[in-house]
Amino acid sequence: MSRRELREQIFKLLFRVEFNSEEEMDTQCELFFDDVDTHFEEADMQYIQNKYSLIYEKIEEIDKLIDEKAKGWTAERMGKVELTIIRLGVYEVLFDDEVPASVAINEAVELAKKFGQDKSNGFVNAVLAKFVE
Repeated sequence: MSRRELREQIFKLLFRVEFNSEEEMDTQCELFFDDVDTHFEEADMQYIQNKYSLIYEKIEEIDKLIDEKAKGWTAERMGKVELTIIRLGVYEVLFDDEVPASVAINEAVELAKKFGQDKSNGFVNAVLAKFVE
């Protein structure tokens, strides 16, 4: 899979956090990788699982940072799609040395165009831009 495809899969897995308890997430991960519509190579599965786990471990920290940077918004008030995309973007901007900030933001905007509502891409861009000022 390309980096963009991997990122999209990470987003889809991370999105499940919004609808499942911490205890259910191991099962959700298994169900995600057993999806009959998507074939995962072993290396892709490991990459997705690893990056998901790294983000999941930092969700509380990331949400606090979002609350600080997104003036007039809190993580709790954001739409679930946008929040998940922003969490992924914040992780890549602040904690992933392999992804340049500009790439992380661009990829987050592309995810917002694909999965978000009409103005999601602008919102995601504006929030993530606060993390590179």
